[in-house]
Order: sequence, then structure tokens, then C-alpha cells
Amino acid sequence: MRVKDVMTTDLVVIRPEQTIREVAGVLSEPSIDSLPVVDEAGRLLGLVSKSDVLKAFTKSLDPNTPVSEIMTGNEVKVAHPEDAVEEDSAEISCLPVVYKEKLVGVCTRSNLTRAVIEKLQHVRDELFTIINSIHNPIVSIDNRGAVRVINRSAEKLLGKGSDRVIGKNVRAVFFTTKLLETLKTGKTETSQKIKLNDKYFISNRTPIVRDGKIVGAVAIMQDITELEEVSRELRNVKELNSELDAIIQSSFDGLFVTDSEGRVVRVNRAYERITGLNEKDLLGKTMEDMIEEGMFSNSASLLVLEKKEPVTIIQENRNGKVTLVTGNPVFDDSGEIFRVVTNVRDITELNPLKQELEQARGLTRHYEHQLQQLRIVYSGGKLVVNSDKMRALVDLVMRLAQVDSTILIQGESGVGKELIAETIHNNSPRKDGPFIKVNCGAIPENLLESELFGYEDGAFTGARKEGKIGLFELAAGGTLFLDEISELPLNLQVKLLRTIQEKEVTRVGGAHPIKVDIRIIAGSNRDLAAMVKAKKFREDLYYRLNVVPVYVPPLRERKEEIPALVAHFLNRFNEQYNLNKNVAPAVVDVFMGYDWPGNVRELENLIERLVVITPGDVITTDELPPYLLSKPSDISVRVSVADVVPLKHAIESVERQILEKAFSRFKSTRRVAKELGVNQSTVVRKAAKYNIAILDR
Repeated sequence: MRVKDVMTTDLVVIRPEQTIREVAGVLSEPSIDSLPVVDEAGRLLGLVSKSDVLKAFTKSLDPNTPVSEIMTGNEVKVAHPEDAVEEDSAEISCLPVVYKEKLVGVCTRSNLTRAVIEKLQHVRDELFTIINSIHNPIVSIDNRGAVRVINRSAEKLLGKGSDRVIGKNVRAVFFTTKLLETLKTGKTETSQKIKLNDKYFISNRTPIVRDGKIVGAVAIMQDITELEEVSRELRNVKELNSELDAIIQSSFDGLFVTDSEGRVVRVNRAYERITGLNEKDLLGKTMEDMIEEGMFSNSASLLVLEKKEPVTIIQENRNGKVTLVTGNPVFDDSGEIFRVVTNVRDITELNPLKQELEQARGLTRHYEHQLQQLRIVYSGGKLVVNSDKMRALVDLVMRLAQVDSTILIQGESGVGKELIAETIHNNSPRKDGPFIKVNCGAIPENLLESELFGYEDGAFTGARKEGKIGLFELAAGGTLFLDEISELPLNLQVKLLRTIQEKEVTRVGGAHPIKVDIRIIAGSNRDLAAMVKAKKFREDLYYRLNVVPVYVPPLRERKEEIPALVAHFLNRFNEQYNLNKNVAPAVVDVFMGYDWPGNVRELENLIERLVVITPGDVITTDELPPYLLSKPSDISVRVSVADVVPLKHAIESVERQILEKAFSRFKSTRRVAKELGVNQSTVVRKAAKYNIAILDR
């Protein structure tokens, strides 16, 4: 605060020639203690105070004496307007203020006192503001132990305002305080740990000394609660680190840790044992340096840093150890790699074992293949294979089972097309899914579409209210076998073609296609190629179905299987009917001489009949039906040839001539087949082969 801020500019001055009587009249005012004496130019000459006038009267001076005789002159203390107000200025009754040798104002005792008080109040407020701004709680007491100062941090700690604390004994406020001991001993105590309101503090306690006497004490506290938590966590981390180190060191596999630059930061004892390398030779080195030094052939750590994903390699070190090394990245919060942890396993001795294992696996695959070739029972004991043709067929079928291609199985009725389809399904990746069989010729045409594709609510009269799921949807995830596909009407052939191509079906009465994941296998006992030429089967569907054609030969072309089939069926029906029947060798001879137009199904049904009707335990020729025992009439046929030709061409020429004559005489494929003693499908296939017109197709 400056003098100009407190001085009075409304001046009452006197001249040096004025009398003591005149001045005494002015000084009689209670608020005036002294009067400045100035000349005509306003320059200060001195001061006349009440005490000066009183002394003059005491000395009996003439009241008319000029005040210049009694005023204080050169000894008068003056001030400049820019001077700061000092605390001792309040002792001066009148302080003249001079600027450029002229009196510009006066500071009276009351002015100075008020200024000093305001200044002290300002300092006090500033001090309290500073104390309240300090984050640390502060408490001070007087020499009686009463609280004198408490800042806001201390108020917050206590949960009480200063108005409820100041003046009270500090022990009533802080039960565990030792400020009274500091007041008593006068010793400063620093870094004292205390607990207040479930918080931990470091307290510094200091006595307050004035004029050599202890007049109080002050405590400043630092909250260390978070530091205590950090310290506790640090102890936990140290324990965890110690435990982790024990785990790492106890690992039988080698553990190798690098930082984000490929520098080695940790190696366990197992790694030293496995590789023969020493930890002190590795720590702090980069993987690039060690590869250049020839310590390693390559580095999983560097590959992990490059690819940012786990990497497994075979590594060889300079000691000749071969190890399987798997590196795993460890990412920080920003997604960057800051550690690579590598697991190391010694496989030096495993290489010979690996070679032996590969050799054993190769032998296993070879033996499995051999067993597969020698296996005679497939599809849950239903399919009997004991001929070269059927072994070749089953070998093809087992390969086809591994792919998802559409398959067309062709063959005469009763040859086992359904069993082949079931074998494909049971050996395919879809084996856990459903296997649904549909005989397209056994379902009325007007119901076939709704059975295959399903229908929606109200699709037609009599439809179930909730609709119906079709067989295509039921077979989802598995295989749908469409037997007798040749009986499928042309309008449904179009819909089937779309289902195969788009892998989706549309229910009858529905508007939205439904995706289906199925494999389709078709079967037919008719020559579909001939039906395509006759416009009875769609060409595009035929080629879509015939992606992988499978032909099942008739039983007459694989008669070597008849004994095995007889034994197989005989065992099954003996078990089924709880019997113990056997077959006489002569019966098998009869079976071998028969052409079996009904194929395997005919043989199966015949065996069941013989098992049931034979009274004894041995089935003889006496139980055989007559048609098996009748010998066909001998027909003497003489074929003349003009020259020697290749046997294949001769056979084809004779076959063509016989077929042409038969068709010209009998017209019907069924009649031709009967007269030639072959199956109708054989006649149709060979007629197509030799481009012979068939009228009844």
C-alpha cells in the first residue's frame, strides 16, 4: 500500500507568521493533532503540534508570538506519495507528504493506523488463502493446546468446519494426535506415520517459537493412502514375480523371452540344459547378432515380430541340438508387441522316432489299403463283395465317398444300387447326417412333388394347416438317394435340376427358396441315355446327374460271389429265425448255373424261402423250385465267317445281327429280352450301342 492511497489532500495549513493564539484555536479540534506550516509557495517549513502550543503556554510565551518560534522544523519526517506505508508509521501523529518540494497531503495517525491494519488484514487473508490452498492438511495449536488454525484439507479430513474446531482442545478433535507432546518437548518430529479415518498420513510436527518461547505447535500431514496401496501392490507384484520365476524355472521345456527388438531378456535353466548355451552369453544380445555369430540357424522370435502371430519352427544351434521352437507374441495395451515368449523342446532324439513313426504310418496305410481290398462285407453287413468286378466297384465307391459330387448309380433291379448309395453315405463326411431313400416309382405322381419339395399352408385342398417339410429339407446335412429316377415326371425333372444347381428348394405353394445342404445320389435300372434320345428324360438333368457314373454289374456277371452271398444270407436268416440250416454243395452248383434275372434280391428272397420251408437242417436240391432245375433246350447255331477278323469285331457283328433280327420279329424290348435270355435293360443298352430303333421305348 502506498502513501498516496491513505493521505488526506483536504489540507489545513498555517503560515509561519500566524500567532500561537490563532493556531491554538485550530488545534482545539479533537481530530487534529498537528498542523503543517507552509510558506506562500506551499513549501513545507515545519509542524506545530498540540504539545508545542501547550509547552509555549507553560513557558508563558506571549500568545501573539509567531508559530515559527515554536514549530518543529528540520527534524520533521516527510514522505513521498509513492512511498510504502510502514508498520511503524502508525506511531507518527502527522506525516506530511511532499512532492516536488510542495506539500500535497498529510497522513494522520488515524490514516496510518487504518492503512497498517488493512495491510496486516491483507497479509493475514493472503496467508490463510495460501494455507487453505495447500493440499496437505495443516493444524496449529496455541500454548494451551487449543486449535488456532485449520485449513480446508484438514476440515475435509475431519468432516467438520473450522467454526466447530477452532478454540477446542486438539485432543478432542484428533484423538491420536501427538501435537501436545511436541508442545511439551519442543522437538521437531518428521515423517511420522499416522492413521486417521481409515487413511494413512505422514505427519511433520514442529513447535512454534516466538521470542525464544514455545507459543504453539503445527502439524502438516501428507496423505499416503494411495502410496500404501501402491506399496501393497508392489509387494504383491514382487511375490507374483517370485512365484512366476519359480514356475518358469521349474518348467521342463525351455523358455526364452525377448523384447520388441528381439533382444534376450530372460532364459530359464531348462533352456540352458536343452541347448547347452549359457544364460550370461545370451542376455542382452539380439537374435540377429546371435544368428550372425552362428549360435542359431534361425529365429522364431524374429518371425513373430515380423508376422505378429505365433510361429513354430525347427531350430538347430551351434552345439548340434535340434529343437522345436514355438514363439508367441505378447501385446501391450496399444496393440504393439513388447515381448515374445518362446517355448523350446528338444527333438534331437525325436527325429529317428519321427522317421519310425512315418514308416509305421506308411505301413498302416498300406495294410489298411490291403484290408480294404480284401474286405468282403460293407454297409453294415449288407453288401457282400467277393469278385474282382465288385472289388473294383467298391474301390471306386470308397473314393467317391470322400467328395461331394452328384452320383448316378445304374444297374438292373436287385443288383444292390441302394446298398452302394448307403455305402457312399456311410463312408463320407456326411455320415453323421441323415440318409433318406426315395423310390420315385413307388410314389403316385400327384404326390411326388409335395413329398420331395414339401408344401406351404393352403397349397392345395387337403394340405395340412402347418404345411409340410419335404424330403430335400429333411435330408439337410446328409444324403438323399433318388432311386428309379427314370420314373420322375418331366415337370419335376426341371425342379430337381434347379435344386441340384442352386442348392435350394421351393415348397409347393411357396414363394421363397430355401437353402439346402445335401448330396444327391440317383439310381436307375433303365438306360437313361436311351430315354434322353427318346425325349423321355431331360438331357440337361441327365448330364447333371451323370457327373460320376457308377454301374453295378448283374449277378450273372459276378457269379463267383454266389457262394459268399449264399453263406451271408443263410447266416442272417438263421439268426433271424433262430435256426441252424445248411446248404448242400449241389444246391450251390445249381445256383451257379442259373442266370438270376432278379439278381441279388432274387437270391436273397430265395434263401429266405428255403430257410423257412426246409424241414431238415440241410437244404438240398429237393427243396429248390422247378424253374431252377429245368435245363434250357439245346439250340444248335452255326455261325459262318468269310475270313479271320478280330474277335471283338466278330462278337459285335454277331450281337448286332441277332438284335436286328430279334427286333424285326418281336418288336418289343421285353419280348426280345425274354427270347435272348437277358435283362430288358441289357437289350435297351445294346440297342442304343448299335443304333437300333426301338418302337416300344
